[in-house]
Amino acid sequence: MSTPRRLLLVNGPNLNLLGTREPEIYGAQTLADVEALAAQTAATHGFEIDAIQSNHEGVLLDAIHAARGSCAGIVINPGGLTHTSVVLRDALAAVNLPVAEVHISNVHEREEFRRHSYVSDVAAVHVVGEGVQGYATAVERLIAVIAGQAEG
Repeated sequence: MSTPRRLLLVNGPNLNLLGTREPEIYGAQTLADVEALAAQTAATHGFEIDAIQSNHEGVLLDAIHAARGSCAGIVINPGGLTHTSVVLRDALAAVNLPVAEVHISNVHEREEFRRHSYVSDVAAVHVVGEGVQGYATAVERLIAVIAGQAEG
């Protein structure tokens, strides 16, 4: 069976407010801009993006579970769930897909509580502090991981 040419793009709580939420930290680009950038980047490699954003953890878990048979990998910005959600981490591990974790700001230079990520140990790719452009980087690097798996 061939690998699906589709990626799941997951954005967690409060990312629907991009463009207006703390623009000095997160910039002026919107969630629609993020989704368009990811889709354009993926398309250059023949991939499509399924995008979801929710402020509800269970909705994100259901989308991750559903990706199991339809996607080749997951790009995720878990938002605040990065630092609190073991169940999100477990869902990502359970679906056995390569994961790219992306954060718009440099979480390592912010508050102490933001420096721990439950997602990091299940992610093959980590992109931190590149702004919205980090989503393009994450897509590119995740597709490289997927290509490497297909070759091996």
